[in-house]
Amino acid sequence: MIHTYKMNGYPIVLDVNSGSIHVTDEQTYDILNTFEEMPTLEQVLTKFGGSVDENRLTEVWQEIKELKDQGVLYSEDIELDLDPEKSLHTGLKAICLHVAHDCNLRCEYCFASKGDYKTGRSLMSKETAFQALDYLVKHSGTRKNIEVDFFGGEPLINFDVIKATVDYGKSLEETTGKKFFFTMTTNAFHVTEEQAEFLNDHMGNIVISLDGRKPVNDKMRKNIAGKGSYEEIVKNAKLIVDGRKGKQYFIRGTFTSFNKDFSEDVRHIRSLGFREISIEPVTGKGSPLHIKKEDLEEILQEYERFAAEYAKDETDYRFYHFNINIYDGPCLSKRITACGAGTEYTAVSPDGKFYPCHQFVGQEEFSIGNLKEGIKNTDLQLEFAAANVYGKDACKKCWAKYFCSGGCHANAYYTNNDIHKPDEIACILQKKRIECAIMIQVARS
Repeated sequence: MIHTYKMNGYPIVLDVNSGSIHVTDEQTYDILNTFEEMPTLEQVLTKFGGSVDENRLTEVWQEIKELKDQGVLYSEDIELDLDPEKSLHTGLKAICLHVAHDCNLRCEYCFASKGDYKTGRSLMSKETAFQALDYLVKHSGTRKNIEVDFFGGEPLINFDVIKATVDYGKSLEETTGKKFFFTMTTNAFHVTEEQAEFLNDHMGNIVISLDGRKPVNDKMRKNIAGKGSYEEIVKNAKLIVDGRKGKQYFIRGTFTSFNKDFSEDVRHIRSLGFREISIEPVTGKGSPLHIKKEDLEEILQEYERFAAEYAKDETDYRFYHFNINIYDGPCLSKRITACGAGTEYTAVSPDGKFYPCHQFVGQEEFSIGNLKEGIKNTDLQLEFAAANVYGKDACKKCWAKYFCSGGCHANAYYTNNDIHKPDEIACILQKKRIECAIMIQVARS
């Protein structure tokens, strides 16, 4: 399978199964688009002979055939033997600790029902957090490096438990030989100097939520009193980022139908001095804020315009979606199975229940167990493990499957009520981002 497209003046050909990328001339591009239907030289000469020199056509056809023989064009799909049952025994690599089902903001598009996940506002106890770390260590198998992400709501509301949990994790490192990598997702609305210092000392990565320009952010991300949060977030984000000293961070925003010109928000965030930026499309459907089919043309054009600009700008910032590694990315099995939700990764609610990921927390039908009894719903685990690119009809023949790994299970469920049926709009946007990212690397090579 190949995927061909033109962007920013480049005719680009992706061989899906080998991952090889080719930049062609117009004649080669046109022939490649018909090669599978007309694989012989005689057929190519008959089709194109009136407009292109026959010697040139012969040369192009021979080059295509050689590349096909080498396995870098029209390469065969390699379907791995992915037994979902095996994934239950590989060991946990990460947990998402919901230390706070409460929030100091009331964001318009919040998937977590303004912070409480429809379960009531609550905080995780220190004892529950410690049990979660014990469980991760015990069920991480032979993995040495394991990850804990502090999540909410707003996790810093439960700062004392976070501090105690990190200290407990450090003590476990000494007795178990494991190495914890702590991360946090925060709105940074209320951050003290003590908290900023602690985060920078102990969090390997921090994701800070900011939607971009002040009018955009303040329309979406309001405090409990209904007022905008921009000024406080920017001030506190700078406090944190200025102390990172090379450690990872992301300023992460969400764009909606209200700000389809989201590249302006990227530029604005960059102008504030931040250099690691991600702006994601809102997920879900039914709200006026959600992306609808009639919004797509404008958004796709926005991605292309921004990508053309970004390709020329090799200065000092990174836009997350335009920075895929086309040469040394994840192994094939990871490209097929994606995030490992429910098997390698699980979320823990304040009351100690397990869910496949943070976006399913509070949905009782997706609870797979709890800290006291362990993981009990292995049937649901197996269903998630089987939701790979070979287990989704829409993904099997899609050119983007090894880049998106079948998309987000939660997006699929909340739009189609089926984790095996990807969200169509999310797929369209994802494919455009992949095309843009490939074009950028071509332009910069």
